[in-house]
Amino acid sequence: KDKAFFTFAPMHRWLLLFSLCYAQQLIQPQLQYFKDFVFTAADTLRGALRPERTCYDVTFYDFHVKILIEQDSIIGNNHIYFILKEPTKRIQIDLFKNLKIDSILFEGQQLHYERIHNAVFIDFPKRLIDTGAVYKLSVYYRGRPREAPLPPWQGGFVREKDRNGNPWWSVACEGYGASSWWPLKDHLSDEPDSMRIRITVPKNLQAISNGELLSIEYDETNQWATYEWYVTYPINSYNVTFYIGDYYHFQDHYTSTLGIGLLQLDFYVLRYNAIKAREHFQQVKPMLQCFEQLIGPYPFWVDGYALVEAPYWGMEHQGAIAYGNHYKNNRWGFDYIIVHESGHEWFGNYISAADHAELWIHESFTTYLEILFVECRYGKEKAQVYLNTYRDRIRNQLPILAPLNVNFDRWPDSDMYYKGAWMFHTLRSCLNNDSLWFAWFKALYDDFGLKTIHSDDIVKHFNQFTQQDYTAFFRQYLCHPKPPRLYYRVKKKKGGCLLWVRWETEEKPFSMPVEFIINNKGKRVRLVVTDQWQQHWIENASAEMLHPDTDKFYILSNRVTSLK
Repeated sequence: KDKAFFTFAPMHRWLLLFSLCYAQQLIQPQLQYFKDFVFTAADTLRGALRPERTCYDVTFYDFHVKILIEQDSIIGNNHIYFILKEPTKRIQIDLFKNLKIDSILFEGQQLHYERIHNAVFIDFPKRLIDTGAVYKLSVYYRGRPREAPLPPWQGGFVREKDRNGNPWWSVACEGYGASSWWPLKDHLSDEPDSMRIRITVPKNLQAISNGELLSIEYDETNQWATYEWYVTYPINSYNVTFYIGDYYHFQDHYTSTLGIGLLQLDFYVLRYNAIKAREHFQQVKPMLQCFEQLIGPYPFWVDGYALVEAPYWGMEHQGAIAYGNHYKNNRWGFDYIIVHESGHEWFGNYISAADHAELWIHESFTTYLEILFVECRYGKEKAQVYLNTYRDRIRNQLPILAPLNVNFDRWPDSDMYYKGAWMFHTLRSCLNNDSLWFAWFKALYDDFGLKTIHSDDIVKHFNQFTQQDYTAFFRQYLCHPKPPRLYYRVKKKKGGCLLWVRWETEEKPFSMPVEFIINNKGKRVRLVVTDQWQQHWIENASAEMLHPDTDKFYILSNRVTSLK
């Protein structure tokens, strides 16, 4: 159990099996680029959809946790309601092995279970056969979750104090796993339809969580307060969170431009930041307006929108967005963390990836939303300048799409953010039809909302919506480290230039348009280029000025002197 389950060099039979499972996909990970990565049985147990997971579908979590500040530990329980999809005698849930299970109960009976790494395999007294029936499983546990080494990038509990010495705690666990602090089916493909969250904390502190606050109850000793929150919508596992501290709460409302009505805005900030927060958070409303017009209404209208001051930079916790950017605007005049983490309410929370290896569905879209926000507020030219600041951050070391079924979270760079945003900007330039482009974004909202999806779903949807085949485009940008490389040769002639062009790509055949700037007046010519040399006559072109427009396309370009 403790040895590597499989590696990419040499290829293990399990890897071969996983490869065959995805052989028919349009977009599939290119495993040769990950040959230096070793994945263990624990990775597979966490990332793969084994029969012990696929046999049931979670419908509701009723989760209660007591935060013992002085002991740096927690004690809690989770009542898991699920629908049986296939008859089974055993299911898998997840809880990190450093947390102790006190008991697992089903129909008043304590169940036998086996712990393998961070997976918990539960055996029922008899085979469950009533498919479609709703069952309830209760897990009672306790322990001390890991402290986050570098939140939110390296996850776990965040145990800080505010400047007044009050406890200021939270959790950020994307990638690391929600099962690092509570028991559940910890796979992105299965979200509960709704959820109740109860958090018990010392009376002098507040506990903020996802959804709508239903009640605050105090125990008989008047030492503890239990905050009851309710999430009306499906929620992915790493989004479930808490914030504990000496919070000041104020409210506002956003009026929908689509006539939907008023959206409640809740802000929870450290008490001494209340005045600056009231002014700084005014930018939330114009941001919501831009995204509403570009994509669709704020997706979690019933639960409301909340921004919560957190002891780390930021995180897209659904309906309770973590904010930790110290009330700073960038040179464009807005707070990047507010825009980016709020954008995840649309891409990441409302439209969610079904496998962690496909996190580009969250981050590439949301980083591109930053560009669209700048375009919405300040115009296309400033949006291009903003996007250009991201170009030098692209590393092209690994593909954006990583190996499936192993809960991949080891990207060495931020290409899924910056390269992903440039990929969408390039795709928009290829399509060359903004009406169709923005109509597609609204179609994504309508067709994939409250669903978990795969990369293939995005590609097929775009191809069907545009009635064009962009599969090779997505494969090149997602499945290989490098973008398309444009090779071109220019020869000056009377009245213009001869231009030879071709793409060099890993995907074959490959065809993609590109635009060349042909003189110092900015005149352009649009060419459809393939992976074979093509010759074009460019009239009135300057040989010195002729070059591809890399503001509209993320490509690598090489001017050559011969056609090799």
